[in-house]
Amino acid sequence: MKRIDRNILAIDLKSFYASVECLDRDLDPFTTPLVVADESRGNGTIVLAASPYIKAKYGVKSRCRLYEVPKDIPGLIIAQPKMKRYLEKSAEINDIYREYVSEEDMFIYSIDESFLDVTNYLKIHNDTPKSYARKIIDEIRDKTGLTVTAGIGLNLFMAKAAMDIEAKHRPDFLAEWNYESIPTHLWPISPLSKMWGIGSRLEKRLNALGFYTIGDIACSDPNYLKEKFGSIGEEIYYHTLGYDDALLQDVYVSDNHSLSVGQVLLRDFTLEEIPTLIRDMAIELSDRMYEENVLANTFFLYVGYKDGSGGVSKRIQFYTPTDAATKIGKEAVRLFLEERIPEDTLFRQIFLVAGEVRSKEMYQPSLFEDYESDCKLRTLEKTLVSIRRKYGARLAMPCSALSLSSTFLQRSQQIGGHHA
Repeated sequence: MKRIDRNILAIDLKSFYASVECLDRDLDPFTTPLVVADESRGNGTIVLAASPYIKAKYGVKSRCRLYEVPKDIPGLIIAQPKMKRYLEKSAEINDIYREYVSEEDMFIYSIDESFLDVTNYLKIHNDTPKSYARKIIDEIRDKTGLTVTAGIGLNLFMAKAAMDIEAKHRPDFLAEWNYESIPTHLWPISPLSKMWGIGSRLEKRLNALGFYTIGDIACSDPNYLKEKFGSIGEEIYYHTLGYDDALLQDVYVSDNHSLSVGQVLLRDFTLEEIPTLIRDMAIELSDRMYEENVLANTFFLYVGYKDGSGGVSKRIQFYTPTDAATKIGKEAVRLFLEERIPEDTLFRQIFLVAGEVRSKEMYQPSLFEDYESDCKLRTLEKTLVSIRRKYGARLAMPCSALSLSSTFLQRSQQIGGHHA
């Protein structure tokens, strides 16, 4: 792996959703017992975020279930998620980043986490990586009241590891690593899934081979790991040494990516109700594809069983790329109904994915398609999408949206599956 040293900041907004809710109430996230969860979904709903105070004092974790939060905590606040508000706050933070780096030196990893390449700005401002990071952290705190956790490293992986493993546990929430830091700070880490890039499944496979700490992997043979796990094994080996040849500017633009929509259902859905949900998801996915100006040939449908034992998976293939909800929904329903599923089967999850989407500008019409018919369909769907975007979903909804099986209207009022 080629060594390319840069000065990278990995920045995380600490307990972001919970901190925003506290600050909007003029409360201190470090002294307020608050969790962000939608109580209307029942006691089993997921806690999206927990304030630093309730995490430290009561051991409440983000992503736990609401019933796991002790209800006798004095002054406990259960805040309903407001995704629109969080997106607005995230955009405000991104604007601050742009004061310190140009667009190509910034990568938005998630709503509350970003990477900045500050290499080209240090000499200009007579700064070190740490002093430059401190300026950014202080401005975020002064302008928004939010606390930032930041890791500094010589590449993307090192910065992320410094943030996750050390900075989040320091009183100043800032840590800087170099290659000499790796044996001390990274190698003792266990379980393996604490390291970025190792999930729970990969961790089990590594454990089965005798790897229990990051140092165990670092002392292994990269050829052996590549033989066992393919290219990911080799990549993990070099990460344990602190090496990463990915440039932030390379991940800034992705040539091929997918779009997905999905939901964990709030009740058990029967077999006969699922087609309505599939059509709902097709409209939601189509709207997203229209907004991003992309098409896809291949789609994937997954409908998960109630008991979590698996589900129905279908690949949906079109000869010509499309973003038409009618076509996507019709074909997905047909393939789903072809499956021999017992009538008493109950479902709790549904996901629809557009694979390897491409820009509409790259699309070339085919001699084998019914151009006139497709043109009419595109015009109709474009009109429906425009109406929904401008006037709301109610004015351009399918008749099935009024049925008890549909979640169309409910989700149209949400962002990311939560209240706006």
